[in-house]
Amino acid sequence: MIDRPTVERIKDAANIVEVVSEFVTLRKSGANYKGLCPFHNEKTPSFYVSPSRGTCHCFGCGKGGTPISFIMEHEQMTYPEALRWLANKYHIEIKERELTDDERREQSERESMFIVNEWAAGYFEALLHDHPDGKAVGMQYFRSRGFRDDIIRKFRLGFDLNDRLALANTARQKGYKDEFLLKTGICYKNDREQLIDRYSGRVIFPWIGVSGKVVGFGGRKLDAATKGVQQKYVNSPDSDIYHKDHELYGIYQAKKAIAKEDRVYMVEGYTDVISMHQCGIENVVANSGTALSNHQIHILHRFTSNITLLYDGDAAGIHAALRGTDMLLAEGMNLKVLLLPDGDDPDSFARKHTAEDFRRYIEDHQTDFIQFKTDLLVKDAKDPLKRGEAVNSIVESISLIQDSVQRDSYLHNCASSMGINESILVNQMNRFIYDRKQRARPHLDGENEGEGNKVPKTIAHDAASIAAELQASAGLGPSKVERLLIQLVIRKGGQVVYKDVDDGNGHAVSVTVAQLVDLDLSSDDLKFSNPLYTQILTEAVAHSGEEGFRSEQYFINHPDLEISRLATEMSVDPYQFILPQKAEPKTDEERRQQEEQAMEALRHQTKHLILDFRLEYVDNQLKQVMADIKSSANDPARMTGLMAKYKDLQFLRNALARELGGNIVI
Repeated sequence: MIDRPTVERIKDAANIVEVVSEFVTLRKSGANYKGLCPFHNEKTPSFYVSPSRGTCHCFGCGKGGTPISFIMEHEQMTYPEALRWLANKYHIEIKERELTDDERREQSERESMFIVNEWAAGYFEALLHDHPDGKAVGMQYFRSRGFRDDIIRKFRLGFDLNDRLALANTARQKGYKDEFLLKTGICYKNDREQLIDRYSGRVIFPWIGVSGKVVGFGGRKLDAATKGVQQKYVNSPDSDIYHKDHELYGIYQAKKAIAKEDRVYMVEGYTDVISMHQCGIENVVANSGTALSNHQIHILHRFTSNITLLYDGDAAGIHAALRGTDMLLAEGMNLKVLLLPDGDDPDSFARKHTAEDFRRYIEDHQTDFIQFKTDLLVKDAKDPLKRGEAVNSIVESISLIQDSVQRDSYLHNCASSMGINESILVNQMNRFIYDRKQRARPHLDGENEGEGNKVPKTIAHDAASIAAELQASAGLGPSKVERLLIQLVIRKGGQVVYKDVDDGNGHAVSVTVAQLVDLDLSSDDLKFSNPLYTQILTEAVAHSGEEGFRSEQYFINHPDLEISRLATEMSVDPYQFILPQKAEPKTDEERRQQEEQAMEALRHQTKHLILDFRLEYVDNQLKQVMADIKSSANDPARMTGLMAKYKDLQFLRNALARELGGNIVI
């Protein structure tokens, strides 16, 4: 692990102009530099580099950041890999933190496993290209699939001999220990305690992780040996360095193309990935026939939010297209589906078409997932019960979509195509959202029944009583008010707004912007709609009071690429926080007065934004209750409760508006 002083040396040495200039031609533009964005195609430069801030930002696509985050984004590296890249550029010796004995042993074992896997991958490659059996049998198989030599090399394909003892014997001769041949799963022991090669007599597909390390292998029996064999493929067993549900085949070869195209194609098998690469489409990965996991989705989300599932059009392909899709929607991925013509899978289709033709076919025939699911489930559901189950399944998928405008559009289309009252679908969707959030947040108290007509004594008390429902409402994504509030936390979070406040125990403490926002919102259990905003606020509070803490620089240089990118974007955001400018103070008293005035202005601005945030929360809830009222005309009991709730919310809304000095609606 790189120690903290070395990380700081790397950050101090990294010059944003020098780093970006390695990849972008920059020209001076006033105090800054500009050039064509390396993250998207453009003809007019919109990519700006600020030497004073040490950041870059594209006003076209929004990407950029610090030298570290730029390298992470452009080279598709992890945080430690980007640090090492910069250390190498600036000739900084990497000093590792002293590890504990357990950490050292664990790291040593993992490194040994990677080393053994790398050796095995080279061993299989050499057999394929140099051994007579490899050339006659293994290479013949790959040739029959139409793979070119450059593609075979690109994916490090290999071959393993039929001799089940040869690999272990060769590994021992090279000095590799039995322990790590077993831990990686390359070998296993038989009843006679012999080390047996797991992949003997198969062609080999190495699994290469995002960082470029070989994490595991897949071995396929040759066509002549698959008659009557159910298991054509054998994969590495789970180990400390390989978990099948954590990996995606082809991700290392595809990651730059995925980021550049801002889309990933998901297929089922090894040969699908390889054939599409050979066709010229490189932004493709495979999950090898298993349902997608959250780990795999998070890997993809590092590079893009857009995914198209490519499967063949038979029953198995349709089943595959439905697996894991709700998780993709819940993670904010924009999901499309394409079922290829009967008799074709991505492998065979790619071998018959050019990249241009394949892309055109995808664009012309891919379907939005919700539409795909609607067409699939509803068209054959004649029985009312089955039809109801199908509609529920579709609405539940829609409820997982994070963008509220997109959700509304889907619900409207579904209501039209299925001939169902839209308000019914809206209510059902809200129930799914509410139930899911209640399960996720069981500590929240529900609404206090029986007190619907009781006017709250204070704003805080009323907000607390409806906080759970506010959090569970359909709601919107991060609004302008929410964005302004978190921007204030990023830029001014560590600055003091109250000095020498009694903490209740007789101690004088100071309160920062971040602490004030957190105290105010948490008092009523209110949260940002964006989890990233919540993380930023939490960290700003945790570091508040630390000597030298500057929130803007802290978040701009954050190891989390998303946070760093957001902070960089907000540092050049058009919504600026302009505080009164004063003349340079001449005396200590003038300096003290100016500090108090600046603190008071910042405190006022923070409290005003918090009230704006609360008012927006209540306005959204009022809209939701009004929609529920319209759809509950035939349910008097529910209507009574909703009207009482509406009255309470209206009272709260007016109280907030009065405090803000806005118009009051009676």
